[in-house]
Order: sequence, then structure tokens, then C-alpha cells
Amino acid sequence: MSEQYSMEQEEIFSKVMRAGRRTYFFDVRSTKAGDYYLTITESKKFTNDDGSFHYKKHKIYLYKEDFSEFQDSLNEMIQYIIDEKGDEVISERHQKDFKKESDMTPSEVSTENDEPSTSSFTDVSFDDI
Repeated sequence: MSEQYSMEQEEIFSKVMRAGRRTYFFDVRSTKAGDYYLTITESKKFTNDDGSFHYKKHKIYLYKEDFSEFQDSLNEMIQYIIDEKGDEVISERHQKDFKKESDMTPSEVSTENDEPSTSSFTDVSFDDI
């Protein structure tokens, strides 16, 4: 088999889904026997201290004999999450104006924190009670 032929086999059908720093690739590929299977690749971008970046990738191979059970399990897990937590994203890290505590000024940290400041508490000794 020529290299060009094997590349054409691999590019049967693809879809890309971008999600923040992550990108998901869904690719239909062909086995040597000519049957199809699915690869799902998660690619996550990481930035180094010097400003350069690299990607970490994780790949799942899903074959036709597992499609039905995989789909049932995925749908069940998704429905469980929606039933338990709703479909609204509640993680503050997903908000556009989210700031890490390490990036905030001390006054921003105290206003962002729901707990009261300890400076308003009185120091009490158990001997005073």
C-alpha cells in the first residue's frame, strides 16, 4: 500500500470542536480490512514560562462493535449530570472575567471571597469567659 493511499484512507470524515484551551477531533478512519472506526482526540494547549507552548493529546479508538454500548453509557452519564446539576455551567473558571487568586490584588481577593475578613473578629481568651 502506498503512503498516499493510506493517508486518503485516514481522511474519510472529520469534525473539530473547539472548547477553550481544548480542541476535540472526531475522525472516521478505515481499518486495513476496509471497515470504519472512530478516533476521538483531545488536544490541550499549555503555555511554558518562556511564552512558548505545547500540546498534550489523548486519543480514544472506538470500534463499531462498541458503538451502541459506548453511546448508551455516554448518554446515561450526560443525563445523570444534567439531572443532578442542570445544564447551566456553574464553574467560575468558565466565566470570561474569571481571575486566578494569584493574579488578583489583595483588595480583589478579599472582595471575591465569600468568607468575612478575620480583621473584624475579636480575639477572645477562654480565661475571659
